[in-house]
Amino acid sequence: MPLILLTNDDGIEAEGLKWLEDSLHELGEIIVMAPDRERSAVSHGLTIHSPLTPTEVRRNHYVLNGTPADCVIHSLSKILARYPDVVISGINHGANLGEDIMYSGTVAAAREASRYGIPSLAVSQAYDQKPITFKDGARFVRSLMQSLLDNCTSGAMCLNVNIPVRRIRGVKITRQGCSSHFQHFNSLDAHRNGEQSPEIGACDRNSDIAFDYEAIRDQYVSITPLQRDQTDYPAVQAMIQDAPKLFQGMRFSRLGLIGFKN
Repeated sequence: MPLILLTNDDGIEAEGLKWLEDSLHELGEIIVMAPDRERSAVSHGLTIHSPLTPTEVRRNHYVLNGTPADCVIHSLSKILARYPDVVISGINHGANLGEDIMYSGTVAAAREASRYGIPSLAVSQAYDQKPITFKDGARFVRSLMQSLLDNCTSGAMCLNVNIPVRRIRGVKITRQGCSSHFQHFNSLDAHRNGEQSPEIGACDRNSDIAFDYEAIRDQYVSITPLQRDQTDYPAVQAMIQDAPKLFQGMRFSRLGLIGFKN
């Protein structure tokens, strides 16, 4: 039976987490490890100056006095007898799109799992001024999970999944958008008093792949595969070509840059 680890950054009592667990309970054995309180926007922070103490609040449900990334690390090292087949973080209260994924504890938990070679999903639900609903999002995650399990997906795949506010029109595989920061990204689908979306910052349009926020705006589920390697390869090539000019006057050895010439 597949082993599924659930976590989030909204805490053990978060409604999105409960919807997620209810939707997946027939697909495998579920272990829940969540922070003891809301940890939104903690990014990939780790607790290193105080002890972490998990508490089992009911069978297979644990709370931890740490961050979402702590929850994944502690589960893998202290709680689980084997690595889970998949880790799902969410369902977050509010979308995680564009540059906001850098700040997201939800996304960080999924990224942490992928470091260990475990397929992971970060799932977030966009909402507007109306009460947030998780039903359709939870149903979609169940279908996606079933497909992943049926196709024996393995490896360090990390998917950032965002659910639109209203009826789901379909699914789009997207790329990370870039923008000035939207507060919680919660106003992409509907705006108070008919206001328009904030201006999107300059983005590279040399691609036919839709941006994540565009999919959500058009009422599609956005699925963005994320990678661990954050190297800017064009910049690497440019710096290699410009190295003689950039490092003129510096003294080098086989060990690398060691100082400046006098």
